[in-house]
Amino acid sequence: MNAEHHAALARTPLKLEPVTLTGRHLRLEPLALEHADALAEAGDDPAIWAWYTHSGQGLERTRRWVQEAVEGQAAGRFLPFVQRDLASGRIVGSTRYMAIDGPNRRVEIGWTWLAPAFQRTAANTESKYLLLRHAFEALGLIRVEFKTDALNQASRRALASIGATQEGLFRNHMIAETGRLRHSVYFSVTDSDWPAVKAGLERKLA
Repeated sequence: MNAEHHAALARTPLKLEPVTLTGRHLRLEPLALEHADALAEAGDDPAIWAWYTHSGQGLERTRRWVQEAVEGQAAGRFLPFVQRDLASGRIVGSTRYMAIDGPNRRVEIGWTWLAPAFQRTAANTESKYLLLRHAFEALGLIRVEFKTDALNQASRRALASIGATQEGLFRNHMIAETGRLRHSVYFSVTDSDWPAVKAGLERKLA
């Protein structure tokens, strides 16, 4: 893309509207208040929240978390989804677009979690694939970023395995509810990376 095209992108408002994204294993559906109970059930394992600054475990926390996500969507700060397993019909986790920067055509994919039975399966790969494809091919973004706890080696390996590029370490980036100072590692996929990343993800999903 040339400078003129990028300038035109910067002038074009970014409209992140609720959308359903369907793959072979997983469907991403717009998060709604009525999903709270199913999400609380899916997230009822403390291991899911080990690397988050705040736990989402328990019905009360889940309902509050869903309310905040829905309010954030209304304010244009988030576009949150539930992750539904197509074989069972169960809601098995959540993910979202966040850190939305319309003029610079970038978003972050974050707050992604899955019930333990669906971790290290095609579900996470397909979720990333659906969100990245929508970002680059439907929304016309030029950058999608991810961040993870520097100590979370499994997450770092998973992001590298989908073709994301590790960029840097943000020291003392966040304060966990335990008081621990979290360092965050940032990864990204750009529009020029996307064709190769897409091909790699499609090979994995095949």
